Order: sequence, then structure tokens, then C-alpha cells
Amino acid sequence: MRCVIARFPFDLRKNEVEQSMDGITPETVTGVSVTIGQQVYPVLQVGEVITRQNRRDFTTGEMRRALTRLGFVCHDAPQPAQPRTVATDQESLGW
Repeated sequence: MRCVIARFPFDLRKNEVEQSMDGITPETVTGVSVTIGQQVYPVLQVGEVITRQNRRDFTTGEMRRALTRLGFVCHDAPQPAQPRTVATDQESLGW
């Protein structure tokens, strides 16, 4: 499949992306992610590996569209954890 990422054309194939990511340790997911095989990778990490460009040169949207068109499942950014409330001494004593 031909796609343009950071103004550069690429011919990508699903099996080539899978081979490129084989053996790559996934970084911690903080934004949009993609499932490749049994691993979940940040889309920017995948983009950096398959395009050999700096991840600041392209957007998550560009990579998400390309990976979705190739047949990969992309996931939205995880929801931030809700802050826990801690009971103060006054609350626990009933003041």
C-alpha cells in the first residue's frame, strides 16, 4: 500500500511492518497505540522503526491512518488514572 508520511511516499505491506517490529521491545503506551502480533506499541514508535524518520517529523494521525489501512487495530490513548482521595486525620476522627 502506498501512503505518505511526513511528506515522503512509502510502499508498506502488513507483513513487512510485522517483520520490522519483530524483536522490538514495546515502549510504555501513553498515547495512541497499535496491536502488531501479540504486542501493543505506541504508533510513533512503529512509525520511527518502519520509516526510519524521527518521530517528531510525523503525527500520530498519519501513522494511525496508515496502520489502519494496512489492517492493524489501533487503540485510543489510555484514560488517565483518577486521583485517589486520602482520608485526613480529621475525617477519620469524625471532626
